[in-house]
Amino acid sequence: MPRILFVAAHRPGRSPSQRYRFEQFVPYWEQHGYSVEYAWIISAEDDELFYSPGNLTAKARIYLKSLKLRAEHVRRAAEFDLVVVQREAFMTGSIRFEKALSRTGTPVIYDFDDAIWQMDVSDANRSLKWLKAPGKTAKIIRMADHVIAGNEYLADHARKYNPSVEVIPTVVDTELYVPGPPNVRSDGTVIIGWTGSYTSMAHLRTALPVLKALQAEHGDRIGFRMISDRDMEEPGLRVENVRWNAATEAQDLAAMDIGIMPLPDNEWSRGKCGFKGLQYMGMAKPVVLTRVGVNTTIVHDGVNGFLASTDDEWREKLNKLIADAELRQRLGAAARRTVEEKYSVIAWRDRYLELFNQMLRRK
Repeated sequence: MPRILFVAAHRPGRSPSQRYRFEQFVPYWEQHGYSVEYAWIISAEDDELFYSPGNLTAKARIYLKSLKLRAEHVRRAAEFDLVVVQREAFMTGSIRFEKALSRTGTPVIYDFDDAIWQMDVSDANRSLKWLKAPGKTAKIIRMADHVIAGNEYLADHARKYNPSVEVIPTVVDTELYVPGPPNVRSDGTVIIGWTGSYTSMAHLRTALPVLKALQAEHGDRIGFRMISDRDMEEPGLRVENVRWNAATEAQDLAAMDIGIMPLPDNEWSRGKCGFKGLQYMGMAKPVVLTRVGVNTTIVHDGVNGFLASTDDEWREKLNKLIADAELRQRLGAAARRTVEEKYSVIAWRDRYLELFNQMLRRK
């Protein structure tokens, strides 16, 4: 039975990037003869310390423990038939572990789904920014035997350093994301929803002037549902905060009537894989997404959702959806078909098996 070592920062079930780009495929791969072992370094106990301000002594202990763990993973890599590195093997600017993995003789597949060659540091670790080196991404790409990028923008960057690059989008498990009947509330309220982490809440805040204008216009006829790992409190906006939970994620999305994904128009956003939008669409929700990056590939404006650039355009398109239940249902159904055909686990799970088999033959 061929064995895959999956090298990433977080434990299974913790990181959206790992869950949706790798973990959700594993049961299918195992049914088809592959064995997968996870090699992660940040534990549940480490999380709270590592992503909170200060705690430098504790972070130093986590760093040393992680060094030891990752060295052990590298030592064992030669026992495996394939290694998949997701984003990076270690949280600093060093590529020592990627170099060591490439020397084992086991083929290495590198996967990334953001423009991580740009500097991106959590607020809690700004003081440790000097430890990061975004330029390492190009070096890892060069060393990999094959590169998987989440969209064409990322793939174009990767092809500067490695000819063996392909695009596999971040996808939805349509057997878990199952749409129910349209929401019909006795008071006729329409719920506009957003899901994302605390770090991406800054993008949501760029849409607050539009959301407040809509609330002033429609009053109690609309509401806002925010699903995140932290609450959002905004004076003048009637917000229902829902704490993110992997076990109830689809159910929590089902209570929305419209899904939104505001983004700034910059290089980081052009590297995004549009997954928030795909989550809403997988639940047959009509969407309004910022007209940037891969969003313009996923959504055909007015066919399976809406795209918007300016505040006026956001307000106009949200108003259309608020006013017209039939339009919401029609765009939501088209959105679901798009996900089933192009952005689902079922659509892509066999491509991974083909790739793994190709890599094994090459080995």
